[in-house]
Amino acid sequence: MVDIATRVWNHKWKIDPIVRSLIDTDFYKLLMCQSVFRNKPDTNVTFSLINRTKSVRLADLVDEGELREQLDHVRSLSLSRGESTWMRGNTFYGKRSMFSPEFMDWFEQLRLPPYHLEKRDGQYELTFEGKWPEVMLWEIPALAILMELRSRAVLTEMGRFELQVLYARAMTKLWEKVEKLRPLEDLRVADFGTRRRHSFLWQDWCVRAMQEGLGTRFTGTSNCLIAKNRDLEAIGTNAHELPMVYAALAGDDAALARAPYDVLSDWHDEHDGNLRIILPDTYGTQGFLDNAPDWLAGWTGIRVDSGDPATGAERAIEWWKSRGEDPMEKLVIFSDGLDADKIVALHNQFRGRTKVSFGWGTMLTNDFKGLTEGDTLAPFSLVCKAVEANGQPTVKLSDNPNKAMGPDAEIERYKRVFGVGAQERVEVVV
Repeated sequence: MVDIATRVWNHKWKIDPIVRSLIDTDFYKLLMCQSVFRNKPDTNVTFSLINRTKSVRLADLVDEGELREQLDHVRSLSLSRGESTWMRGNTFYGKRSMFSPEFMDWFEQLRLPPYHLEKRDGQYELTFEGKWPEVMLWEIPALAILMELRSRAVLTEMGRFELQVLYARAMTKLWEKVEKLRPLEDLRVADFGTRRRHSFLWQDWCVRAMQEGLGTRFTGTSNCLIAKNRDLEAIGTNAHELPMVYAALAGDDAALARAPYDVLSDWHDEHDGNLRIILPDTYGTQGFLDNAPDWLAGWTGIRVDSGDPATGAERAIEWWKSRGEDPMEKLVIFSDGLDADKIVALHNQFRGRTKVSFGWGTMLTNDFKGLTEGDTLAPFSLVCKAVEANGQPTVKLSDNPNKAMGPDAEIERYKRVFGVGAQERVEVVV
């Protein structure tokens, strides 16, 4: 097992590139990339870094030269033979050959496109422009790099014994969470923490701790490289990016209203089983469910990713009942702002009413809150989103207006088209 504190002290992290592989990314990005490669390969998209926590002035903390060095390293990466073999030959969600030969031939030749970086008002403006299948693969590496460079900036000021104590406390903190989850019968929890992890080495340590502490109740990791290296299930389905871009491409209000369902129609043609998970909250969960075609009720489950999670699950259960479906045969995946106490509460509330699973993110792989003076390692909310498609702005409404994004006029138009009324603001927990 890697002694992380000693690695930090001896090398100040220089021995470790932050992103080691093109598959050091979330599994859903590769699934979505294949779908985009098949359905919208020539769409031009712009992704942009957005720091929701303005108090964390990244440009004051992170050296620009070091950031460029790490970004340039990612551009030098290509798929290795072993990684290609794993993707071509492994079984994902019970299906061999998840990735088509055409997609794999393209992916094996891929190098990520250029980036644009500027400093402005204590923040970095980092953007990626190009064909959608290429630029979308920048999202996770960009976030992981900024998060870890922030960690390194804080850690470089610490002494050797201070680092040992810091990691000992962080390990203890995580293990106490694992012990809190152990008594839960039928628990299903996976690691969703790549994008805002403290570091790659720490995410890998957290995954191994979950493996040992929870056994088969730990169902896998969203990180493809760790899944490959640790012989774990790669976990993930789809994300808000798909409906956001499809909606931006809509020519009129009628096409806009259909866009979220067009996304899932394309997905339906490619995937079955546990990959048929609805993410309904991009433009408001209630309106999405009210207007959903009947065939969507037959899908396997729903992921709850914004707003009050219990309310979202209750909506899903009532919707399934209204469409003649048995909620006990369906799956609710909770993935927003989770920590051990919330997992326990939601598991106890919905166990026996529907199948329940958890995608545990930042508070699994980056909970150093309260462990440094001034809380300089506390997690913060950093995202990298598609902001434009073929020259049109993208919009996200969410069930939580604090997560909304897009031009004000377009937000109002989308609210009208999707019938979104008053919403409750909920603090964004990373």
